[in-house]
Amino acid sequence: MAIQVTVPKIGFSMSEGVLSEWLVEDGAQVVEGQALYSMESEKSTNEVESPATGTLKIIGEIGETYEVGTVIAEIG
Repeated sequence: MAIQVTVPKIGFSMSEGVLSEWLVEDGAQVVEGQALYSMESEKSTNEVESPATGTLKIIGEIGETYEVGTVIAEIG
């Protein structure tokens, strides 16, 4: 069963963020806790870690703005 990778809430007032960079290529093997992508909020840029171990399937596109909770990848 695939695990969904969603945009996390980084900070109290964050409602959306910009996907600034994928740190892992589509189809790559990832390990839980490994940095997957960078997300820009109003005040900072943060690296977001993988919630699971498996194969990454990227859905979200760099430069796009996503609301908190939006699925931007899956790990199967």
